[in-house]
Amino acid sequence: MRLPLQAMIVPVAIWAAATMIAAAAHAETTVALSGLQQDPTLPVQVESDSLEVDQATGEAVFTGNVKVVQGEMTISSDRARVEYTPGGNEVNKVFFYGGVLFTSPTDAAEGEEAVYTLASGEVVITGNVLLTQGATTISGSRLVYNLDAGTGVMEGRVQTVFVPGSGTP
Repeated sequence: MRLPLQAMIVPVAIWAAATMIAAAAHAETTVALSGLQQDPTLPVQVESDSLEVDQATGEAVFTGNVKVVQGEMTISSDRARVEYTPGGNEVNKVFFYGGVLFTSPTDAAEGEEAVYTLASGEVVITGNVLLTQGATTISGSRLVYNLDAGTGVMEGRVQTVFVPGSGTP
Protein backbone atom coordinates (compact mmCIF):
# COMPACT_ATOMS: atom_id res chain seq x y z
CA MET A 1 0.00 0.00 0.00
CA ARG A 2 1.38 3.42 -0.95
CA LEU A 3 0.97 6.31 1.46
CA PRO A 4 0.18 9.79 0.18
CA LEU A 5 3.14 12.18 0.17
CA GLN A 6 1.59 14.32 2.92
CA ALA A 7 1.40 11.29 5.25
CA MET A 8 5.16 10.71 4.88
CA ILE A 9 6.28 14.35 5.27
CA VAL A 10 5.08 14.78 8.87
CA PRO A 11 6.95 11.74 10.34
CA VAL A 12 10.12 12.69 8.44
CA ALA A 13 9.88 16.31 9.66
CA ILE A 14 9.37 15.13 13.27
CA TRP A 15 12.35 12.77 13.00
CA ALA A 16 14.56 15.52 11.51
CA ALA A 17 13.55 18.01 14.21
CA ALA A 18 14.19 15.47 16.98
CA THR A 19 17.62 14.68 15.52
CA MET A 20 18.57 18.36 15.40
CA ILE A 21 17.27 19.03 18.91
CA ALA A 22 19.23 16.06 20.28
CA ALA A 23 22.41 17.26 18.56
CA ALA A 24 21.97 20.81 19.83
CA ALA A 25 21.23 19.64 23.37
CA HIS A 26 24.47 17.70 23.52
CA ALA A 27 26.37 20.58 21.90
CA GLU A 28 28.77 18.02 20.48
CA THR A 29 28.36 15.83 17.43
CA THR A 30 30.69 13.09 16.22
CA VAL A 31 31.13 13.15 12.47
CA ALA A 32 32.73 10.79 9.97
CA LEU A 33 35.36 12.55 7.90
CA SER A 34 36.68 9.80 5.68
CA GLY A 35 37.01 12.29 2.81
CA LEU A 36 39.49 14.33 4.86
CA GLN A 37 41.41 11.26 6.02
CA GLN A 38 45.10 11.78 5.29
CA ASP A 39 48.51 10.18 5.69
CA PRO A 40 50.48 12.75 7.74
CA THR A 41 53.79 11.30 6.51
CA LEU A 42 53.20 12.56 2.95
CA PRO A 43 55.24 15.58 1.81
CA VAL A 44 53.78 19.04 2.47
CA GLN A 45 53.96 21.69 -0.27
CA VAL A 46 53.43 25.35 0.69
CA GLU A 47 52.79 28.35 -1.60
CA SER A 48 52.29 31.99 -0.56
CA ASP A 49 52.92 35.58 -1.64
CA SER A 50 55.70 36.00 0.94
CA LEU A 51 57.71 34.10 3.55
CA GLU A 52 59.43 35.40 6.66
CA VAL A 53 61.76 33.12 8.66
CA ASP A 54 62.93 33.82 12.22
CA GLN A 55 65.89 31.60 13.11
CA ALA A 56 65.80 32.75 16.76
CA THR A 57 62.22 31.55 17.35
CA GLY A 58 62.31 28.69 14.87
CA GLU A 59 59.22 29.94 13.07
CA ALA A 60 58.30 30.58 9.48
CA VAL A 61 55.36 32.83 8.54
CA PHE A 62 53.70 32.53 5.14
CA THR A 63 51.51 35.50 4.17
CA GLY A 64 49.05 36.13 1.35
CA ASN A 65 47.13 33.48 -0.59
CA VAL A 66 48.61 30.64 1.46
CA LYS A 67 48.03 27.20 -0.02
CA VAL A 68 49.23 24.02 1.66
CA VAL A 69 48.91 20.69 -0.15
CA GLN A 70 49.46 17.25 1.38
CA GLY A 71 48.28 14.32 -0.70
CA GLU A 72 44.70 15.04 -1.79
CA MET A 73 44.13 17.55 1.03
CA THR A 74 44.46 21.29 0.37
CA ILE A 75 44.45 23.96 3.07
CA SER A 76 44.20 27.63 2.19
CA SER A 77 44.22 30.73 4.40
CA ASP A 78 45.34 34.35 4.55
CA ARG A 79 48.34 33.54 6.75
CA ALA A 80 50.12 30.47 8.15
CA ARG A 81 52.74 30.14 10.86
CA VAL A 82 54.93 27.04 10.98
CA GLU A 83 56.27 25.88 14.34
CA TYR A 84 59.23 23.50 14.25
CA THR A 85 60.16 20.80 16.75
CA PRO A 86 62.94 21.62 19.22
CA GLY A 87 66.15 21.56 17.21
CA GLY A 88 64.32 22.79 14.11
CA ASN A 89 64.50 19.48 12.24
CA GLU A 90 60.81 18.85 11.60
CA VAL A 91 57.53 20.74 11.40
CA ASN A 92 55.56 20.33 14.63
CA LYS A 93 52.43 22.43 14.01
CA VAL A 94 51.01 24.74 11.39
CA PHE A 95 48.72 27.57 12.55
CA PHE A 96 46.31 29.02 9.98
CA TYR A 97 44.69 32.45 10.28
CA GLY A 98 41.90 34.10 8.27
CA GLY A 99 39.58 32.41 5.79
CA VAL A 100 40.75 28.87 6.53
CA LEU A 101 39.50 26.26 4.07
CA PHE A 102 40.36 22.54 4.17
CA THR A 103 39.31 20.60 1.08
CA SER A 104 39.49 17.06 -0.21
CA PRO A 105 37.86 15.48 -3.26
CA THR A 106 34.64 14.84 -1.25
CA ASP A 107 34.59 17.06 1.88
CA ALA A 108 35.33 20.66 2.86
CA ALA A 109 35.70 22.39 6.23
CA GLU A 110 36.04 26.11 6.78
CA GLY A 111 36.57 28.40 9.74
CA GLU A 112 38.43 31.46 10.97
CA GLU A 113 41.51 29.72 12.43
CA ALA A 114 43.02 26.23 12.53
CA VAL A 115 45.92 24.30 14.04
CA TYR A 116 47.34 21.22 12.30
CA THR A 117 49.57 19.03 14.50
CA LEU A 118 51.48 16.87 12.05
CA ALA A 119 52.72 14.16 14.45
CA SER A 120 49.24 13.32 15.73
CA GLY A 121 47.37 14.12 12.51
CA GLU A 122 44.93 16.28 14.51
CA VAL A 123 43.34 19.39 13.03
CA VAL A 124 41.37 21.84 15.19
CA ILE A 125 39.29 24.44 13.32
CA THR A 126 37.63 27.27 15.27
CA GLY A 127 35.38 30.23 14.56
CA ASN A 128 32.13 29.75 12.64
CA VAL A 129 33.06 26.28 11.45
CA LEU A 130 31.17 24.82 8.50
CA LEU A 131 31.69 21.23 7.36
CA THR A 132 30.26 20.21 3.98
CA GLN A 133 29.93 16.57 2.96
CA GLY A 134 28.06 16.30 -0.31
CA ALA A 135 24.58 17.73 0.30
CA THR A 136 25.00 17.63 4.11
CA THR A 137 26.30 20.56 6.15
CA ILE A 138 27.23 20.70 9.84
CA SER A 139 28.16 23.90 11.63
CA GLY A 140 29.49 24.69 15.08
CA SER A 141 32.10 26.72 16.90
CA ARG A 142 34.91 24.12 16.97
CA LEU A 143 35.77 21.04 14.91
CA VAL A 144 38.42 18.61 16.13
CA TYR A 145 39.28 15.84 13.71
CA ASN A 146 41.88 13.17 13.28
CA LEU A 147 43.23 12.81 9.76
CA ASP A 148 44.57 9.29 10.47
CA ALA A 149 41.24 7.89 11.65
CA GLY A 150 38.96 10.06 9.51
CA THR A 151 36.78 10.95 12.52
CA GLY A 152 35.92 14.20 14.21
CA VAL A 153 33.83 16.00 16.79
CA MET A 154 31.90 19.22 16.16
CA GLU A 155 31.42 21.29 19.32
CA GLY A 156 29.43 24.36 20.31
CA ARG A 157 25.96 25.14 19.10
CA VAL A 158 25.82 22.38 16.48
CA GLN A 159 23.42 22.67 13.57
CA THR A 160 23.05 20.33 10.64
CA VAL A 161 21.19 20.27 7.36
CA PHE A 162 20.89 17.02 5.50
CA VAL A 163 19.05 15.87 2.45
CA PRO A 164 17.20 12.56 2.96
CA GLY A 165 18.16 9.99 0.38
CA SER A 166 21.40 11.79 -0.53
CA GLY A 167 23.53 8.91 0.74
CA THR A 168 25.44 11.10 3.22
CA PRO A 169 25.07 10.84 7.02
